[in-house]
Amino acid sequence: MHTAPLVNRMQGDMPKIGIRPVIDGRRGGIRESLEGPTMNMAKACAQLLSQTLRHANGLPVECVIADTTIGGVTEAARAAEKFRKEGVGVTITVTPSWCYPMETIDTDPLMPKAIWGFNGTERPGAVYLASALGAHNQKGLPAFSIYGKDVQDIGDSSIPEDVQDKLLRFAKAGLALATMRGKSYLALGTVSMGIAGCIVDETFFQDYLGMRNEYVDMSEFVRRMERDIYDKEEYERALNWTKESCHIGADVNSEALKRTSEQKEQDWEVVVKMTLIARDLMIGNPKLAEMGFEEEAMGHNALAAGFQGQRAWTDHYPNGDFMEAILTSSFDWNGIREPYMLATENDNLNAVTMLFGHLLTNSAQIFADVRTYWSPEAVKRVTGQALTGAAAGGVIHLINSGPAALDGTGEQTINGKPAMKPFWDITEKEVQQCLDATLWCPAVDFFRGGGYSTDFTTRGDMPMTMARINVMKGLGPVLQIAEGYSVELPSEVHDILDQRSNPTWPTTWFVPNLTGKGVFQDVYTVMNHWGSNHCAVSYGHIGADLITLASMLRIPVCMHNIPNERVFRPSAWTAFGVDEPVGADYRACAALGPLYG
Repeated sequence: MHTAPLVNRMQGDMPKIGIRPVIDGRRGGIRESLEGPTMNMAKACAQLLSQTLRHANGLPVECVIADTTIGGVTEAARAAEKFRKEGVGVTITVTPSWCYPMETIDTDPLMPKAIWGFNGTERPGAVYLASALGAHNQKGLPAFSIYGKDVQDIGDSSIPEDVQDKLLRFAKAGLALATMRGKSYLALGTVSMGIAGCIVDETFFQDYLGMRNEYVDMSEFVRRMERDIYDKEEYERALNWTKESCHIGADVNSEALKRTSEQKEQDWEVVVKMTLIARDLMIGNPKLAEMGFEEEAMGHNALAAGFQGQRAWTDHYPNGDFMEAILTSSFDWNGIREPYMLATENDNLNAVTMLFGHLLTNSAQIFADVRTYWSPEAVKRVTGQALTGAAAGGVIHLINSGPAALDGTGEQTINGKPAMKPFWDITEKEVQQCLDATLWCPAVDFFRGGGYSTDFTTRGDMPMTMARINVMKGLGPVLQIAEGYSVELPSEVHDILDQRSNPTWPTTWFVPNLTGKGVFQDVYTVMNHWGSNHCAVSYGHIGADLITLASMLRIPVCMHNIPNERVFRPSAWTAFGVDEPVGADYRACAALGPLYG
């Protein structure tokens, strides 16, 4: 198995970061003395970002610096035109000195903006920073303030650690926003089992994300399977890989409901074809054009998608678990590659949350039901054993009737500890460990059409962030965030609890970080306030990154356990209530309105 070449599989170039070195435009010694330090700031910023960040597809992040320093409106316009031609999607303004804010401002309302004002005393950039932020806020162009806590000497081109953190957090979120713009969400089917998160709200996608919506009936899978509209050579390779790499688990169905060996063999053939077809529907496949299917070869330029499945499909055909698990994993029969964001049950709100996590971490995501809160008392009653360690206060059972990415096994490692990594850092050995840690169990009784479900248990002590977007009538979208850790339970405890739900599905035992107050006073309260039956889980503590991205999109955060010092929003939010940040977030988002609305 090899790592796939780094490619952009979507239409359109990857967004770039535009660096705007602004300067005091007064000639006669002032501007001239600042040219070097100002441009050096821009170069240092560009170097930090381009050497540290990658897009989720592995391609390097490119920075575009304005051709000259910007001392007035003409140079600002020249920079804006250069950025437009270069495909810039996010801008950072840097300066060590006072400048003329209204003459140097970036006025593009769709471009996320940050201003780094150098903390120095010779020509204080902090004065410009405060004035420029005031101008942005007065004009309804929110910008992020970046200002180091320690004074530096003018000409010092180093970037303090606190400034680096803010530059990187802003840039990651801004690039995620710009990457989504103009892409599609593809609904494969419609609403599954009356789940409201499956209702595709075009206003949400258009006004908040800048994305378009595409729709394909699930009968398209049947058409393509029956008319052989898929790469047959790849299908044979995929089927052989599947039979060699996917270990069969227990069939827990009653004898009357167990499918025959012939039926199970046919199920493998169908689910592999479904996987190829779903991928081709999302991003297209030039091989289909060679076969005479030019229209099908185009795909839908879908950055994310969802498959309805239940019940219209699964009452008759094998379920979508294999398709969803393999596509959302960082590898398949073609090697190690970027995961696809494909949501179970066409829960597009969870698909978007998965997309946020993927674009911020570059790694695979876990789709899960927020299934059960197990209190210490309930576990003791059912198993006879006490929960200990990180699980002592109770656990949330994240388990899904659709699959989770195989990366979620935790069989990849960073510094020897379980992890989920960007695909370019995953080794062939780690892929094999993920496959070996997964069983493929014949689907349970209510999947009448058969198929296979992924069965694994996530390794413990992985830092994780559980998140979910919900849409409220009269309010719009809101985001929930809970940082915490995966935990491992003793096998005898896990088995008893797992059997009470469904032993054929993937399990992540999750414990949120508690603050001792409000929604995060205990594990039960977190579970009790979760706004949907589903969540998306990212590796790492990325709550602060999600908050920054949400503020750019004007999506308020209704609950989170992120320390205040890690929260980074545009400076305008302060004016909406500095002492009550949750309310300020709601008021700011309402006042500014959705980014594209």
